[in-house]
Amino acid sequence: MSNSPLFGILLSLIAFEIGVALHKKWRYSLVNPLLIANVLIIGFLCVTGTSYDTYKVGGDYISFFLGPVTVVLAVPLYKQLQNLLKYWFSILMGIFVGSLTSIFCVIGCSKILGLSNTLMLSILPKSITIPMGSVVSEQIGGIPSVTIIAITVTGITGAVTAPIVCRFFRIKNPVAQGVATGTASHALGTSRALEMGETQGAMSSLSIGIAGVFTAIVAPIILNVIA
Repeated sequence: MSNSPLFGILLSLIAFEIGVALHKKWRYSLVNPLLIANVLIIGFLCVTGTSYDTYKVGGDYISFFLGPVTVVLAVPLYKQLQNLLKYWFSILMGIFVGSLTSIFCVIGCSKILGLSNTLMLSILPKSITIPMGSVVSEQIGGIPSVTIIAITVTGITGAVTAPIVCRFFRIKNPVAQGVATGTASHALGTSRALEMGETQGAMSSLSIGIAGVFTAIVAPIILNVIA
């Protein structure tokens, strides 16, 4: 059965359902279903000696639906069309500034830590969705597989810390909360934003697409300038 796609699919669903059950029991940010699912899956593969390639046979089927699920996020966005039209300039500026901050933070930290140029380019698209990030990484000379890891870690971190960061910095406006979460941590962060509220989820889903396009256009230009 481990060689069947059903193995990866069932393992992912069971791990996530355990995460959801624990999250319902203990409503803490750190008890995040996505984080728990990742820990359980990695632990299971290590304990049983199952290779990642074996799990990936079924895991890829779930990854395939990431694109369609992202499109479905347009539904809450449509419901919040009034807020979008009212705050359109602030929303766009927030996304642009957030995307630029992400790019320059990666470049700055890479220089300080002495990372190779290839690794820096691989981490650069960390705050956009996997389908867009892997393409951008390949175009600018990064390693898509490393990019996917960076995007996943960024998304889980955003999903876990988004409410904490908003409380710490006293960000109470739901539009601002959604834009910040979506711009910083793409679809995984948006899943947490939807739990925070419909407005947060809608603004976060909007930020995913705009931040992805902006990063794809601006990142190569910035790299050419600093090269």
